[in-house]
Amino acid sequence: MAMNPAITNLALSLGLMQLAKKFDFEDENTLLYVRVAYVLSQLICVGAYYYASIVIKRKNDMKVLKYVEPKAPMQQEPGAMITTTNRDYDLGETSKGVRGVLIGIAIMGFMHLYMKYTQPLFMQSILPLKSLYEAKVLQIHVLGKPASGDLKRPFEQPPSPFAGAAKKDEAPVAVEDKKSK
Repeated sequence: MAMNPAITNLALSLGLMQLAKKFDFEDENTLLYVRVAYVLSQLICVGAYYYASIVIKRKNDMKVLKYVEPKAPMQQEPGAMITTTNRDYDLGETSKGVRGVLIGIAIMGFMHLYMKYTQPLFMQSILPLKSLYEAKVLQIHVLGKPASGDLKRPFEQPPSPFAGAAKKDEAPVAVEDKKSK
């Protein structure tokens, strides 16, 4: 069983904060290197998702995928039944990944350019690469891992590290298509 990504992100963040204390972010050269590392990291992330979308479109896996969408956290109604294809599902996952990267860039841009924070810039040049490696759609289409086990569609969201204190989230449930003969 793999370690929870939220826990590893927390541990990596704490380690990176300690490492960042050793850098002089007031030095223009150091700041330039950190900015370049951040931009390269974000370009790698967007490029990997773009490459994955090209691979997904090239494979054109039209196998039907039916699943029940997990209910929203504060809703009483059960999730809706979704019918899609592996291709469309994977393209949706890559779209979510790109959206996450772009939101991170917007937040980091505000924090760095407007609020003048530099230490998070250093951390965010490394953490997205870890998240990129953990992205299930990239593991399947870029790293070539089989879509079975933890990588079986629909992808389960990793449990929250605080899941014991809150209600357990429901994962998307795949629905088998029963064909009568």
